[in-house]
Amino acid sequence: MPDIALPIHTDRLILRRFEASDLDAFHAYHSLAETARFLPREAKTYTQSMEYVGKYANFTFEKEGDWLALAVEAQDSPGLLGEVVLKWLEGTGQAEIGWSLAPAARGNGYAAEAAEALLRLGFDELGFHRIDAKLDALNTASAALCERLGMRLESRQVDKWRYKGEWATELVYALLEDEWRARHRPSTNG
Repeated sequence: MPDIALPIHTDRLILRRFEASDLDAFHAYHSLAETARFLPREAKTYTQSMEYVGKYANFTFEKEGDWLALAVEAQDSPGLLGEVVLKWLEGTGQAEIGWSLAPAARGNGYAAEAAEALLRLGFDELGFHRIDAKLDALNTASAALCERLGMRLESRQVDKWRYKGEWATELVYALLEDEWRARHRPSTNG
């Protein structure tokens, strides 16, 4: 895998490594039950938030099992809006994508813009063959985002896992490299 050139700039966003100064903003939204609702763990304690920010300020992305976690901020207004993640899955050529935003940042298209940039990185620079997203079927906002990104619903696994005292149905959305290329082929219309 090639080195990853950071930060990544989009039209409105900067995707970068986490910094110590992100801790309070990160904890502010990861300590909320509404943020944790569709994540595998409970809302984070301050210590857990500190560990996460510290770990992903200095991540390496070199082998299967590694995680790339990037802080998302607006180009015109510094400050943490959320994060996007890419996990290099076991088995050559596959990754899993995810995202989480602070409540005030939701509904502005930031997650779609950041996820699109991470898909571009995954397919165009890192050479992944397939990238998927796994989510709780009740997470309709993330399902809609997957569809906007051009991801296919591959499976609906009823009561796949139990977390937070309930059985959860898992949706798996995916995109193949050739599907990505077909969607991002330069237009031949003059």
